[in-house]
Amino acid sequence: MSSTSQPPSSSSGASQAALPRTVLRHWSPISWTTKPIHQEAVYEDQKSVERSLSKLTRLPPIVTPTEIVKLKESLRDVALGKAFLLQGGDCAELFDYCEENAIESKIKLLLQMSLVLIWGANKPVVRIARMAGQYAKPRSKPTEIIDGEETNSFRGDILNGYPVDERALDPSRLVSAYLHSAATLNFIRGSLSSGIADLHRPLDWGLGHVHDPELQVKYSNIVSSITESLRFMRTVGADTAGQLQSVDLYTSHEGLLLDYEQSLTRRLKNPSRSTSRAKLSTADIPDDGKSWYNTGAHFLWIGDRTRQIDGAHIEYFRGIENPIGVKIGPTTSSTDLLALLRILNPSVEVGKITLITRYGASKVRTLLPTHIRIVEGSEYARSVVWQCDPMHGNTRSTATGIKTRQFSDIFSELQQTLAIHKQEGSYLGGVHLELTGDAVTECTGGSVGLADEDLSLNYTSFCDPRLNEKQALEMAFLIAGHYRSERTIGSE
Repeated sequence: MSSTSQPPSSSSGASQAALPRTVLRHWSPISWTTKPIHQEAVYEDQKSVERSLSKLTRLPPIVTPTEIVKLKESLRDVALGKAFLLQGGDCAELFDYCEENAIESKIKLLLQMSLVLIWGANKPVVRIARMAGQYAKPRSKPTEIIDGEETNSFRGDILNGYPVDERALDPSRLVSAYLHSAATLNFIRGSLSSGIADLHRPLDWGLGHVHDPELQVKYSNIVSSITESLRFMRTVGADTAGQLQSVDLYTSHEGLLLDYEQSLTRRLKNPSRSTSRAKLSTADIPDDGKSWYNTGAHFLWIGDRTRQIDGAHIEYFRGIENPIGVKIGPTTSSTDLLALLRILNPSVEVGKITLITRYGASKVRTLLPTHIRIVEGSEYARSVVWQCDPMHGNTRSTATGIKTRQFSDIFSELQQTLAIHKQEGSYLGGVHLELTGDAVTECTGGSVGLADEDLSLNYTSFCDPRLNEKQALEMAFLIAGHYRSERTIGSE
């Protein structure tokens, strides 16, 4: 079967067989099967696939429409310049990361980063984790050569394992992905309700890794300012309403494996249907107060390799109520950019679409201004969330073939993106980072001073390199410093 010109096998529609075929003229959870698909998973045992998908359709939702709508309201504020979006987590989440310490370390890191950004931008921060479902990864080639033998590429735990003897696509992993996602989110919810994000608790702001004396003083002053602000709020009783005891933390993943996404797509009551009506025509949607939701995550994004205008992924995403991200890069034409917005958000719902830009530090100044002008000069002006992904365009290989990213390149793209948006009169509403709460050595540079020869010390990623906890927090300090400086200049 071709992965680019033929619809998937009939198993893709088996779990939705009760839907009338005439619906395919418009939209349904299976209408994507009529479109050409990229990054397709081709299994050897189709009956096992059908059993796994059938089971998924019977399992309860992982997230709820109420949570999804709440996130959409927050992203509307981001699009309007009233809030900032912090999105971060692993490149490829592993089932092994569904473990207390790994989950807690990422929650705490995102909390600390968000506090720094609140201090710097003087705006609420919307937190979205690349967690509880980021188990699939697109690959440039379906196979690779290991020890002289051709084998399947590792495509994420939802499809196959990293060890060479686990590279065959395994349908049982579909259900395992659901169970690990549900368990991860359950622990996140339990941790938040139990006070892991309670700002009354002291936070570990250890800055011993910062060797530059000036930076040490600068970061220490920021920490002192945040700490004093929290202490003042407690002293005057401004925290009695409970806002300092917990926070909202939403989940996200790339919607790559459409069989899986379809199986978790449910028609449920829309909590805000009067103001957030489904994007399709009323002829397609019975007036029953319900809409289609992907219940596997609050937020999903379309990757750089699967955003073909006439492709299966765009067809699937155009029908769900969830907020959607779209990766935008050097290969995105201006024509395609507007076409994507008009297909995915024809009603111009503010905050519905997040444009995740990823060009590379050497290309962003040439390419981003044109994309901003195209969008902001159209009916979508002030309606999208502009988010910078400064990671993916800055990947390089060392002399020994280790994939890495340089901290200075990452910050350079982010810094240039901030400046370009200011010049164009648009608002950079967020940052999208691949990071971990662990002390890995995968990205070089930063105050930790990692060099190429240090990468082997603790390089644990099976896909792309991530910022470690110190580098990620330093990135938040730098972003906050930028916004703080902008406010100071603006007040002069």
